[in-house]
Order: sequence, then C-alpha cells, then structure tokens
Amino acid sequence: MENRRCCVRQAISVNVKITHSEIGERIVETKNISDTGLFVIVNPKDMPEVGEIVQGQVQGMHYEAPIVKMRIVRIERDGLALEFIAFNGDDEKGENNEGNKAS
Repeated sequence: MENRRCCVRQAISVNVKITHSEIGERIVETKNISDTGLFVIVNPKDMPEVGEIVQGQVQGMHYEAPIVKMRIVRIERDGLALEFIAFNGDDEKGENNEGNKAS
C-alpha cells in the first residue's frame, strides 16, 4: 500500500466526542494525530462508513474545545482514520469565509 501521508503522526491519547446521525454521540480515544487528521480507537462495526462526515470535539479541556468536521477516510480493524475538513466557521472545503485555506 502506498503511503500518501504528508504530515508526521504523533502518538497521543485524548478523548474525543464523535457525533453523527447514525450513532448519536460517542466518546472515543485517539491513537495518533497529525496536522491533517487523527486515528480513533473504536469498533468500526459501530461507526459510519468511509466517506461519511462526523463532528469531533476534544474532551477534558479547561475550556470548550472547537467542533471539527471530519471525513472517515479509512477503516481498520481497531479503528477509523479521520481527515479534518472544516473547523468552526469554515466550510466543508476547508476554507474560511475569506477564502483562505484553513490551518
């Protein structure tokens, strides 16, 4: 399998609330994170399919973390790979209202 990764992954375990109409809200644990997405540890049979858009929010912060739209890009035996596509106030193309690429 070709590695198309552009960013370094960092192993980190944080709780993230995943929201989707099929599953409601679920608290899952991350395995790693990068500039472009994250991998969450979850039974993939309990989650939406590749291509579906979910919302995610880091839990346990001292403030309310932003809600991030993410696309399911890969399903593995132990979890899901999610790609960041939009942050609060951004559209689903990853651009904000000024047309700049979201960072």
